[in-house]
Amino acid sequence: MISPSDQWLGVELRHFAALQAVASEGSFRRAAVRLGYTQSAVSQQIAALEHIVGERLIERPGGPRAVSLTDAGRLLLRHAEVILARINAAQADLGALSAGESGSLKVGTYQSVGQRILPLLMRKFTADWPQLEIGLVESANDDSLLRLVESGELDLTFSIYPLLPGPFEGAELMRDPYVLVLPADSPLAHRGGRMSWQEIASLPLIGYRQCRSVDQVDAFLVGQGVEPNVIFRSDDNGTIQGLVGAGMGGALMPRLCVDASDHNVTVVGLAADGPVRTIALAWHRDRYRTAASRAFVSAARDICAEIEQGMEDSVDISA
Repeated sequence: MISPSDQWLGVELRHFAALQAVASEGSFRRAAVRLGYTQSAVSQQIAALEHIVGERLIERPGGPRAVSLTDAGRLLLRHAEVILARINAAQADLGALSAGESGSLKVGTYQSVGQRILPLLMRKFTADWPQLEIGLVESANDDSLLRLVESGELDLTFSIYPLLPGPFEGAELMRDPYVLVLPADSPLAHRGGRMSWQEIASLPLIGYRQCRSVDQVDAFLVGQGVEPNVIFRSDDNGTIQGLVGAGMGGALMPRLCVDASDHNVTVVGLAADGPVRTIALAWHRDRYRTAASRAFVSAARDICAEIEQGMEDSVDISA
């Protein structure tokens, strides 16, 4: 007699792929198109999976209504997605291993890194690795980039510390302190002395919308006992700085995000205990790391050290 635990050994990856596709598409027909199967094949795989686990996984209302997962189906899907992500990561690992120096490196990035760090880094790195193809993926939210690392779709991603919970390791590249950006004609920018956190929080502020910097800054201000007065949010650095220059308010921005050549704004330093964004490169801790991946991290450290030193050597922008 086969025990329930032994019966689970009959679960196949194609069963999990079918479950994931049906859950995503809400239809056996569309799931079949996505997977390149017949509709009957998808139905058979779901039926086989339900038989193995001993639970109904899909609600089949019939007619034009979308199918949906049962509670058991949703529970199993969470495990299935982790397993499929690891399979994708393993496939990417083997591809990287066989490609060697002439392979590819897929890197996630976000706006300020793409504007200030990547141009210098790419010049340095591509000179040393001319045969390597580098693919870049940009997002305003590094959470989504880390999930692409987890699934094997990215080899590395720029991120900020702390990293999300998950199979990640990282290397710190630089510390990027926040500054207060004010309209150039603001009397607050030239009065002398430091502004208190209460004064800053009471200003009309232009803030970030969805990047994790939002949580860091808001949590810091709440920790100081103040609530920020945010009148508009955007994830575009140029939009934030442009609105400040137009006199709509101030903004707390990482220094790396600020265009210092903009004469419509004034940049004011914050207290030494102010918020700091720590920029890092992250990778999957269980994946094979190629020589190219390690060299990219090393080159990024060198470039960021130069940028950070340039910040420290620049004119003091503290109020």
